[in-house]
Amino acid sequence: MFQKILIANRGEIAARVISTARRLGIATVAVCSEADRGALHATLADEAVVIGAAAVSESYLRADAIIDAALLTGAQAIHPGYGFLSENAGFVEAVEAAGLVFIGPPAAAIRAMGLKDAAKAAMEKAGVPVVPGYHGAAQDLATLAEAAERIGYPVLIKARAGGGGKGMRLVEKRDDFAEALAGAQREAQASFGDPAVLVEKFITSPRHVEMQVFADAHGHVVHLFERDCSLQRRHQKVIEEAPAPGMTEEVRAAMGRAAVEAARAIGYRGAGTIEFIADGSRGLRTDGFWFMEMNTRLQVEHPVSEAITGLDFVELQLRVAAGEPLPVVQEDLRIEGHAFEARLYAEDVGKGFLPATGRLSHLAFPEHVAFQNGTVRIDSGVRQGDEISPWYDPMIAKVIVHGSDRQTALSRLAHTLDTVRVAGAVTNLAFLSRLARHPGFAAGGVDTGLIGRDIADLSRQTTPSEETVIVAALALDGLIGQRDVGKSEARLRGFRLWRNCPFQTRLLHGEDIVDVAVEIDGNQISNSTGVVFALRTKDNHIMIENGSISRRLDIALWDNAVTVFDGGNATTYRRFDALARASSGEASEDCIVAPMPGQVIFLAAEAGRRVKAGEVLVIIEAMKMEHTLRAPRDAVIAEVAVRHRQQVSDGNRLILFESLEDR
Repeated sequence: MFQKILIANRGEIAARVISTARRLGIATVAVCSEADRGALHATLADEAVVIGAAAVSESYLRADAIIDAALLTGAQAIHPGYGFLSENAGFVEAVEAAGLVFIGPPAAAIRAMGLKDAAKAAMEKAGVPVVPGYHGAAQDLATLAEAAERIGYPVLIKARAGGGGKGMRLVEKRDDFAEALAGAQREAQASFGDPAVLVEKFITSPRHVEMQVFADAHGHVVHLFERDCSLQRRHQKVIEEAPAPGMTEEVRAAMGRAAVEAARAIGYRGAGTIEFIADGSRGLRTDGFWFMEMNTRLQVEHPVSEAITGLDFVELQLRVAAGEPLPVVQEDLRIEGHAFEARLYAEDVGKGFLPATGRLSHLAFPEHVAFQNGTVRIDSGVRQGDEISPWYDPMIAKVIVHGSDRQTALSRLAHTLDTVRVAGAVTNLAFLSRLARHPGFAAGGVDTGLIGRDIADLSRQTTPSEETVIVAALALDGLIGQRDVGKSEARLRGFRLWRNCPFQTRLLHGEDIVDVAVEIDGNQISNSTGVVFALRTKDNHIMIENGSISRRLDIALWDNAVTVFDGGNATTYRRFDALARASSGEASEDCIVAPMPGQVIFLAAEAGRRVKAGEVLVIIEAMKMEHTLRAPRDAVIAEVAVRHRQQVSDGNRLILFESLEDR
């Protein structure tokens, strides 16, 4: 076994690898960018080496700097994590040329599966079923459009390199194909340096079911059962589970055989995942699944498979890379219970899941284990006070639960999500909580279109209760939430003589102004209609007593704001500042505003030009994903306040319009 390894990654996965290495007595080296000097993974490792600037192209994608760091610190092997260089065959060769061990598959296996067109050809040769489509070399619009017509709409345009939903577009009719192709090719070029795409038949009731495989250098290959990753939005996984609902032993055996044969066909070694698309319209069937791609690395969602097998996949990776045989054979593997993983992101669900930034002013998780199997496991690469920057993936944590059966595990997931507390950045927490309680999901009726069909309900904004608003107002005025250390119970602060204390204030909830007017008598809160509720406070926990019913609210005070947590809902309020609001000015509705931080990669606007409603004027790239901004109505461009390739911030005005009548 190795004495020291370097982790060529950051965030949650780097911390995950460090956790297992520490348990095995292996020293670790972290690499970090200038922006990540104080990041969690850099502080957890035994050593950390700064390898470049914040941009990934100047740090985490610099193979030379990473290898130099390993040689400098005496590391014997490099674990790539996932993302960045984890599926880069050239990096593997460079690592081995430097006399180091790559903790992953051989370069040849990565190349065999690195391009989706070549991978599908190899799988067809190995007898693995593949989705009908065009996997040819020609990339011109005419050829690809003709292929789409031949395949039949709807079709899916997919980047032949990479994964994670980048460079992917669903096209439902002929008229949308050209624009979708251009967008997919731009995104593929930006994400993978390869604009080539393939076109495939889109399965109308698709389920994403993947098989975890492991192989060693001694010819042993096993599968560790399946995961269902069908709950997706914009081709990004949201909640994963193992085993797959509705899976039969017959289908599992057939899918497992196909996965093992796929790994054998390319001489695989280490951890890998064979992804299948399954037709869910008539349940899972032996003739109803097809190979999509292989991820030649550890998957983000690997903890759910660890939970049902009881194994540590990072430990298996390390042992296989060190030349040891797999410690398990297929006949010994068993599924124990059920597991779910929910990905907690800093993203604005109401704005189409746009990545969000901000400081994690408050971050608290329920009782859990980290990076190892348990009833509740939370893997995170950030801490309270850390900044979610535009440079990297905005994942905050993975919430993993395990139960004796699917219903128990799903109930545990919903409850756990309700007790996670995040303030300072917009998150998808309420969305995840609703999704965990979705009746169709609970019944096991999952497919990749579920979120899209019910997005209005899943992303709806909950109206805060009167108690929530009043608690926020009292907290912002310092009357509660000041951490009454040593007191079993705190009364509302504020002096009054012979009468109830009137309390009035004005808050901001987003852009909405909220007026609060109550009277305080001890712990009794009254409004114009009488007693509303009583408050019992301790630290930042508030018990609301309304008649015989009581419930708990939690608060987090931060940066002149307060976030009130009510179950799975988090509502943030700020002090209303009339002078600041007046001086800042309101954004005109006659303009395009940047919805998130990012870089302008497409600009089709010049002052004086007439535009039609819906015309594409700006495309912003953030987190390697494109976000298209269109003209809101027929108008004339009055001013263009941005340049091509300019970095913009959330809320920046980009284009201003004037009415056609004003010309």
